[in-house]
Amino acid sequence: MATLQLNQVTKSFGDTHVIKGVDLEVKDREFVVFVGPSGCGKSTLLRMIAGLESTSSGDLLIDGQRINDLGPAERGLAMVFQSYALYPHMTVEDNMGFSLKLAGVSASERRKKVDEAARILQLDPLLKRKPKALSGGQRQRVAIGRAIVRNPSIFLFDEPLSNLDAALRVQMRIELARLHEELQATMIYVTHDQIEAMTMADKIVVLQGGIVEQVGSPMELYHHPRNRFVAGFIGSPKMNFLPATVRSAGTQGVEVGLPGGGTAHIPVVGSEVAEGQALELGVRPEHLQLTGKGPLSGRVSVLERLGGQTSLYVEMDGELITLMADGDVTYRVGDEVHFGFEPGRAHLFTADGMALESLERHPLASLTRQDNRAANEVGA
Repeated sequence: MATLQLNQVTKSFGDTHVIKGVDLEVKDREFVVFVGPSGCGKSTLLRMIAGLESTSSGDLLIDGQRINDLGPAERGLAMVFQSYALYPHMTVEDNMGFSLKLAGVSASERRKKVDEAARILQLDPLLKRKPKALSGGQRQRVAIGRAIVRNPSIFLFDEPLSNLDAALRVQMRIELARLHEELQATMIYVTHDQIEAMTMADKIVVLQGGIVEQVGSPMELYHHPRNRFVAGFIGSPKMNFLPATVRSAGTQGVEVGLPGGGTAHIPVVGSEVAEGQALELGVRPEHLQLTGKGPLSGRVSVLERLGGQTSLYVEMDGELITLMADGDVTYRVGDEVHFGFEPGRAHLFTADGMALESLERHPLASLTRQDNRAANEVGA
């Protein structure tokens, strides 16, 4: 397979700047997902890698070789689009092998490559069918098979599951993850669906407005979002945000005042905030806990029973807060509920949207813990 490197890559259409200086490294055999809202530039960035769009500035390198001036066919990549784009008059076998035929590959070699791709994708019984006789998921697998037979250095996927229904999307996510494991391939995948990103990626690249907001593993982004945008985009249901005010800040964290008069001590670096400063507290729905007398309270506005879990939408000071609770909770619409959270699972964001760094991750955190242990030993 191959590595990919982007160095200060930009793309402009006239005066419209779509990609604004992206630096990124994709390692060999990595499954990388570009995710972000519509218009963030993720598909444009993928098309630039494929050679379907030129770069305005910056360098694209595959295995260290600059490819900016190479055409799509010369880059050794294969792209799977949202549209299957299968030839309706050809069989599955012919669709998968057509690019090889154009390249002058012998019939015996084509058959060998198509058979191997069909085995991997479990398309063996369908090789003689035409696209009209296939389901949506089967057609997408044929499109993927067409990419596999070319033995590309990197696979590129541009929202390939968007046209499938919910059940098929889940099935295809599993199949793509299995495919990546079997092929040990370098894959770059574009989606607006953060669930697809979380479930398939080794590394997620979160984009907004042509800028990379954060790069990291799914759980890195989930537990340690760099800013409010990433925090709100990654995770389903999305994170709750509440107004908070700094009561005190020090080396051991930040104490904030909460809506309703309660307080919480959040273990984040407090050197950049001051008493009285307005912040936002972020807590994920699954980290809010229903209690008899928690520091937060509100009235249930909507209940969504999902079987094993129930989503409660609680109105609090004009805001709708989402909680995830056990499926058998007995609350009804209109009931008052009290809830709290573990401070270590909460996040604080400044007015510009940046997250205060967790003490657990701060470079001085380990030294502080060592100093505390030393002091305790001396005291003993």
